[in-house]
Amino acid sequence: DDLMEYGSMAEVRAHGRVRMEGKDYVMADGDVVEFRTGLTSGGKK
Repeated sequence: DDLMEYGSMAEVRAHGRVRMEGKDYVMADGDVVEFRTGLTSGGKK
């Protein structure tokens, strides 16, 4: 609902409606997820 209301993830963050959860979080209907893998944009060399 927050994403629809504010229109972008940047606006949702600006209004303090984003939080980070650990790997044990149980997904709920309506959750929007951003996965962070720890990979860098440089890749392996």
